[in-house]
Formats: sequence, structure tokens, C-alpha cells
Amino acid sequence: MSVISRAFCRQLLNKSKIYQKSSLLTLVFKNDQQNRNYSRQKLFSENGFSPFLITFGICASSIASYFYFKDYLKSFSILPQVAASTQIISPRKQFNFIADVVENSSKSLVYIEILDSRRMDYMTGKPLTISNGSGFIVSSDGLILTNAHVVINKPRSIVSVRLADGRTFQGMIEAVDPTSDLATIRINCKNLPPMKLGSSSNLRSGEFVVALGSPLSLSNTVTSGVVSSIRPSKELGLQDKDINYIQTDAAITFGNSGGPLVNLDSEVIGINSMKVTAGISFAIPIDYAKNFLKLAEERIKVGKKLPESEDLKKRKYIGITMLSLTEDIIRELKQRGSSIPEDIQHGILVWKVIQGSPAHLAGLQAGDIILSINGRDVRQSGDIYEILTDSKDMFGNVLIMHVWRGRQKIKVAVTPEAAE
Repeated sequence: MSVISRAFCRQLLNKSKIYQKSSLLTLVFKNDQQNRNYSRQKLFSENGFSPFLITFGICASSIASYFYFKDYLKSFSILPQVAASTQIISPRKQFNFIADVVENSSKSLVYIEILDSRRMDYMTGKPLTISNGSGFIVSSDGLILTNAHVVINKPRSIVSVRLADGRTFQGMIEAVDPTSDLATIRINCKNLPPMKLGSSSNLRSGEFVVALGSPLSLSNTVTSGVVSSIRPSKELGLQDKDINYIQTDAAITFGNSGGPLVNLDSEVIGINSMKVTAGISFAIPIDYAKNFLKLAEERIKVGKKLPESEDLKKRKYIGITMLSLTEDIIRELKQRGSSIPEDIQHGILVWKVIQGSPAHLAGLQAGDIILSINGRDVRQSGDIYEILTDSKDMFGNVLIMHVWRGRQKIKVAVTPEAAE
């Protein structure tokens, strides 16, 4: 055998021995691992342990540790804790502030009807309704505040008051101030919900207001708007009054007279008085009404009535509610589309005509502008009051009125009647 062959055989033999040793070591390792597993299982079985019990113990101890250290671990929170969910308020409930005002105020609103005791309805046999208006409760013992023109100057009339709950009472006129156009009515009822009286001294232009009333005999009707401005009485042609009227664009119609003008705190800040045209209405400030109520209460305590002028006692009744037209008001009416001609710079706007009154029977209509009476120009409502008091200006107890209606001038003959 050559030297190369012997060397190759020697290497092959060495590799075979190494392989045999490696196989032997592997076999020994496997046997050792099996022995260890067997010993572990034997240990668990001999001591009553099992892998399931160990796993259960680890989980139980983890849960117990969490609850034990839970409050302590909160102090190590990195992020602030936030509630999982918050209650969502519907915009309908969050921003319906007008509805909130109405809900708080409507229980104190009353509907006032003026019934003519001389004329009866043929169908019902009851007195005819000649006028209506609104008012609101200012005292729980049955005292109601309204406009004077709603309740006075209706000869032999009956005042009927209907509450928000439907009950009806006959009212008694307790105090009247024709100058401020305020009056109080007393009904025989107790435990009534009075309205909260606010203040009109701090009103701002643009402030939201709500007008409550009974326009067109519809009880508890609501309109809303803003305070447009504060107008001195002289700007409205009311020379005998010293009142700063509240001008608002909240719709005020005939039946709203005497109803409350309320702010968003459900406080009365004015008494609805009259409407000139769409977007122009006026209310008497509540501060003036407070003084009237205080004076009336003091006089009633001592058994006296509010002073009534002799002119008022002698004055004739024609049955209209009116507003003096100044140049500023006429200009504003023209800007809103009125057809008043350029040559008319003054007059008396007929705001309301009472059904069955002398003015109604003569054909006078709401919206007419009275320019003159019996040849005498009228520039303010006081001029008409003077004519109704002074018999010298009356031709055979008839008033010949020159009136602007629509786009033409017409004549209307009104026969006044005694106010009492």
C-alpha cells in the first residue's frame, strides 16, 4: 500500500471515531434531559402540584396586587384623567332662551275683554265684546297692570279678565293715569303668580326682548325682537308726558296693549303700548310704572283715588287710540314704504278703532292719519283732547275730520258721546 493510501485511511478512521464520540454525547444528553423531566414530574406529583395550579396562582396574585396598589399607582399617572363620557346637551334645549322666558312668564299673563252692557249678542244673549287687550299680574292678591286706553272711556262697559288657567273674573278698575296710559284692575282671586318687575334704566340698544299678549283675541301669543332705541315722549309728539319710551321691533298689535315686554331674565322692563308700523312699536318703561303703582297703593291705603282732571270728566268719547306723528316718525314711515305725501308734515295716526265706538260707526279706520278737525290743524294728540273738551270747536256735536287714507284725502264725520 502506498504512503498516500495509508494516510487517507488514517484520516478516515479518525473522523469515524469523532463521529462515534459525538453520537455518544448526544445520546447521553438526551438521557439526562429525560431524567430531569421525569424528576420534575415526579416532584410535582409527589407534592400535589400541577402547571395549572401554578398558572392560576400567578394570575390570582397579580390581580390581588393590582387592587391593593391601585390607589397608590394613580399618583404616578402621566396623563390627566378624563371622564369616559360627558352628557351632551341638545342645542334645542341649550339655546332656546325665548322658550324659557315664555315658560317663566306666561302664567302671569291675563286676557282682558271690554264688554258693552248696552248691546247683547243675539245668539248667546251675552254682552258684545267691543275691545280687548292684555295685562299681567303684579300682586298675588289679584292686582293687574295694563294700559289705561284698554279699560277707560268705554261708557257702561264691563271689564272681564281671563287668567292663563282659563278662569274668568269680572274686574274692577282701581287706578288710572291717562297721562302715562297706565291702569290697574283688581279681581277677587288670591294666590296668583305675579311677574318679576325689572328695571328699564339700564336697557341697551340691541338687547333681546319678548312681547307677550293676546293680539287678535289669541291668548298667550309671543313675539320677540330687540330694543331699537329709547325715544323721549317729545319725539313722539307727546308734549304733556315726560317718558322715555322703549322702541322695539317686536311685533305689537292691538291685543298686545297692556302686555309685558320682558327681558331674557324673565323680568318685565316695559308695558306694550302701541305700534306705528311693522318694525316700529313702543312700550312704556317699567320704572315709570313702578312709580305709578307705588302712588296708587299709597292713595288706596288712605282711601283716596288718583287725581282725575276736570277735562277728563268733561271729555267726549270717540273710541280711538292714537299717536302723534312727528317729522322723524313720518320720515321713518316713508323709508318703510308708506305712501304719505311730501306736503304732510304732521298729523295724528289712528292706531286702533274700538268696535261699536263713534269713530267705528263713522267709518274711521286704523292707519288713517287725521290732519284737521273742524278746520283746526292737529299736530299732537293733546289737540284732539282739547277739541273733545271744548264745545266751541264742535259743530252741532259733530267732528268733521280731514283724513289721509291710502293715497287720498277724505272727510269723516264723527259724533262723539259722553265718556261717562
